[in-house]
Amino acid sequence: MLRLALVGLLCLGLAACSSKFKTYNGPEVTHVVVNKGDRQMFLLHHNQVLKNYRIDLGFAPSGHKQYEGDGKTPEGTYVIDRRNPNSDFHLSVGISYPNREDIAFATSQGKSPGGDIFIHGQPNAKSIFKRTGPDWTAGCISVKNREIEDIYAMVKNGTPITINP
Repeated sequence: MLRLALVGLLCLGLAACSSKFKTYNGPEVTHVVVNKGDRQMFLLHHNQVLKNYRIDLGFAPSGHKQYEGDGKTPEGTYVIDRRNPNSDFHLSVGISYPNREDIAFATSQGKSPGGDIFIHGQPNAKSIFKRTGPDWTAGCISVKNREIEDIYAMVKNGTPITINP
C-alpha cells in the first residue's frame, strides 16, 4: 500500500506518468500546413492558427521525396490517413504519401517511392531509431513528445496536410 502511494506521489508532475492519449474539445483542425524551410508546422481552423510547432525533417530535407531511402520529406498536399498508438516514436499520425504521381515518378526511375511517412514524436527507448541532431528522420516530420500528444488528439484522419518547400 505504501509503495503504491509513493508511486502515485512520484508521478505527480511527471509527464512520463501521465497518459499520452489526450482529449481535445476545441475548434476542428481543418488543415495542417508545414513550411519545411522555416521548420514550422501549423494546425489551422480555416485561416486561424490553433497551434504551431518547430519541426525536424528527413536527413536530406531539401526537395521533394522521390524514392525510398532518399532522406527527403515529401512536398505537396496529402491527407492524414492513419494513427499509430504503438509507434516506435511515442505516437504518430500517418501522411498519405505516396500518391499516384509519386508512385509513377519513382517507378519511371526503376525505384520504390517508399512510404510510412508520419508526423511523430521522439524515438522510444526500445526503438532502433535514434535522434542524431536536427533533420534526423528518414523522411518524416518530428516534434517533441508532448506536442505529438496534442497533434494526435487534435488532428483527425482525413485532415488535409500541405507540405511546402
